[in-house]
Amino acid sequence: MKKIFITGLIIVFAFLAGCKKQLSTDAIGLLTQDQVNTAPTLNTVETAVSSSYELLSSRLNILAEWDWGGGLVFQNDYILQDIASDDMEKKWSPDGDQPWMDEINNFTYTSTNGGPNGLWKYDYEGISRINLAISLLTKDDLETVTGITTARKNQLLGEAYFLRCFYYFSLVTNFGDVPLIVAPVVTFEEAYAVAIRVDKTIVWDRIKSDLVLAKALLPNAKYSSATEKWRVSKGAVIALQAKAALYTQKWPEVITLVAELEGLGFYSLNANYFASFSNATEFTDNEVIFCYDHQTNQTPRRGDGLCAPLDWGFFAPSTDFLNAFEANDPRKFYTVDVPNKNVNKLLGSLNGTNKGNDDAPTNKVYIRMADPLLWKAEAYNETGNYPAAIAIINQVRTRARTSIAGDGSTPPIGTLPDRPASTDKPTIKAWLVSERRVELGFESQRMMDLKRWGIAKTVLIAHGKNFQDKHYLYPIPQGEIDASAGTLTQNEGY
Repeated sequence: MKKIFITGLIIVFAFLAGCKKQLSTDAIGLLTQDQVNTAPTLNTVETAVSSSYELLSSRLNILAEWDWGGGLVFQNDYILQDIASDDMEKKWSPDGDQPWMDEINNFTYTSTNGGPNGLWKYDYEGISRINLAISLLTKDDLETVTGITTARKNQLLGEAYFLRCFYYFSLVTNFGDVPLIVAPVVTFEEAYAVAIRVDKTIVWDRIKSDLVLAKALLPNAKYSSATEKWRVSKGAVIALQAKAALYTQKWPEVITLVAELEGLGFYSLNANYFASFSNATEFTDNEVIFCYDHQTNQTPRRGDGLCAPLDWGFFAPSTDFLNAFEANDPRKFYTVDVPNKNVNKLLGSLNGTNKGNDDAPTNKVYIRMADPLLWKAEAYNETGNYPAAIAIINQVRTRARTSIAGDGSTPPIGTLPDRPASTDKPTIKAWLVSERRVELGFESQRMMDLKRWGIAKTVLIAHGKNFQDKHYLYPIPQGEIDASAGTLTQNEGY
C-alpha cells in the first residue's frame, strides 16, 4: 500500500485499516511514508513541499470527482466567507442548484453540510502532506543523502512551516478548538491520540512559534526563488505573523510586525487597484504578498477552475454590498461588472475573459499589502493613536480615488474624500469597517472580519439572515466525529 490520503480523521482510519476506499482523485506529487522511511531523493524533497501548496489551489476536483454535496469540487472559502456574509449571493438568479450553499447563506446548515466538511478536508490534507515533508526535511543526513544545498533545504523548510501555519489558521478561525497534528500519523494508536480537539490557544501558540522558525529560514528577498515567484517568502511569513496577532488582539505586535513588513521595502500599494488581480500584471506588481500561481495548459492541470462556475451564474454581489461603495469608487467595477454579470476580481480581467474557463491562469490572491495596512490602522485605533489610524485609511482611499477607472477615465474631483481628523474611536472603527469591506470585497475576508469584531450577529440579522451565536464557529463535520467514535467533540449548538 503506497498512497497515503490523510484528509481528516476519516481518511486516517481508512488508511490504517487497509481499506481501499480513499479519495477518488490521485494527488499530485504525493509523498508517501515509504519515501520518508527509506532514502529520499532530491526530487522527493522538492515534490514533498510543492504538493503541499496544491490545497491552496482553486483547481477543480483536487480531492474527489464532482463531489458537490461533500464540498470537494473546489475550495469553499467563497461559500463560507463571502456567500455567508452580507457581500455575496450564491447566484445571480436563484434556481435551487446546490442547496447546501443556500443552507450556508441562510444559516440553516447542520454538521453534515458540505461547506465545513470541504474546508476541514482541504486543510487537513494540506497538513498531512506538510507533516510528511517536514519529517523528511528535518532528517539529519538530508544534505548528504540527496545532495540538496543547506540554503535550499532551509528555504523549503521555511515554506513548509508557513504552509502548516496557514492551514491551521484556517482551521482555528473557522472551527475553534481543533486537533493539532504536527507529525505523520502511521498507527491506529496515533490516529486515536490525535483525534482530540486541543484548546485554540495552543493552536495559536503553535502557529506563532512555527512562523518564527519559518522567518529565520527564508531569504531576505521579495521572492524566495527568482524562477518560482509563487513560493512562500519572508514577507508572507511576517504578514501571517501580523494577522495572527490581529486575530488574537495583540495590538502592539500588529503595529510592530506590519512596520517590519513595510521595512522590507518590497511591498506598496499599486498605483492602480486592479493590478493585484489582473492576469497581465502577475508577479510584476508591488502589492501581492502571497498568492497561488494558477497556470493554464499544464500537465498535470494547474489552472483556476473557479472561473468555470462563474459562467453558470455563481457568486453574485448582494445589493447591500453594491450600495456600500461611495459614488464613483473605481473599486466597485474592478470587483464586479453588474450589467455583464462578471466578477472581474475573480476573473482577472475586465472584459469577461476566463469566464467559464475551468483551467484559467488567474492567480488566487491570499494576502496583499492593503490588508496589512488596514490591520495596522485597526491596531492604531485600538491603542489610541487615532491620527495614525486615519492616515492609513486615507492612504488606502487615496490609492482608490487616483486609480484610473475601468473605462479609462479619471474619477472626478471629490471622489472618496479623506476622512477628517477625529479622536472618536467608534467613528474611526466605523470608517475602518467600511473601508475593509469595499477594499477587500470578494476576497474572503468579510465574514471573518464580522466574526472577530463580534458584530456578525447584529450585521447579518439586519441583513435578513438567521445568524445565531453558535454560527460564530462552523460545526465539526459529523463524519469526522463518527470516524473518531466520538473522541472528537462537536461545537456548541450543532
